[in-house]
Amino acid sequence: MTQEKWTAVDRYITDHLVPPEAALDEALEASARAGLPAINVSPNQGKLLMLLAQVQGARTILEIGTLGGYSTIWLARALPKDGRLITLEFQPKHAELARANIERAGLSHLVEVRLGSALDLLPQLAAEKVGPFDLTFIDADKEHNADYFEWALKLSRVGSVIVTDNVVRKGAVLDSSSPEASVQGVRRFYERVAAEPRVSATAIQTVGSKGYDGFSLARVTS
Repeated sequence: MTQEKWTAVDRYITDHLVPPEAALDEALEASARAGLPAINVSPNQGKLLMLLAQVQGARTILEIGTLGGYSTIWLARALPKDGRLITLEFQPKHAELARANIERAGLSHLVEVRLGSALDLLPQLAAEKVGPFDLTFIDADKEHNADYFEWALKLSRVGSVIVTDNVVRKGAVLDSSSPEASVQGVRRFYERVAAEPRVSATAIQTVGSKGYDGFSLARVTS
C-alpha cells in the first residue's frame, strides 16, 4: 500500500460521504493562500469529529490548537443554537485567519478563539469556571500532549469525551529513543492516559491523505 492509494481511497470516501461545502472549502483555500501548514484534519476526519460531537450531544466543546479553523468549523456545526466552542491558538496569524474563516461559515456566535499559549490559557479557563466541556479535541504541539490531556480532564465531567489527534506519528511512537520532541511527547501522553483511573481510552491507527497516523479517544468515567 502506498500514500497514493491511501489518498485515492480518502478521495473516494469523501466524494461519496462528504460532499463539498463552500465554507469548508474556502477555509482550506484561505489557509493555503496564507501559507499555513497543510496539517489540518482531512474532510472525512473533520466529519468524524462532527459526528462524534453529535453522538455525544455536545453543548460545550474545547479545542486545543485552532490552525485555520477548519476542524473548528466541523465541530461547531455539531452544536445547538445555544452551544459554545472555545478554541485555543498560539500563533496570531493563525488565530486571525481562523476568526475570518469561522465568521464566513456563519459560526462566530458559537465560537470564541483565544490567543496565547494553551498552557497559559487552560488555567485561565479553570479560574473562570468555564466548562465543564462535553468534548475536547487536542490537536496542538505534541510534546505537550500529556499536559493538555491533564487540563482537558480537569475541565471535563463524567461522560465527557477527549479526542487527541496524531498519536501514532507514522509508527515512530514505538521508538523510545527517538530524538523528536513530538514523539516523546506522544509517548508521555500514552503513559499518562494509561495511568489515569478516571478514563476509559483507546487509540486507532489511520491511513489516508494525511499519511499514517492515528487518534485516541478517552471517556471520563469517574
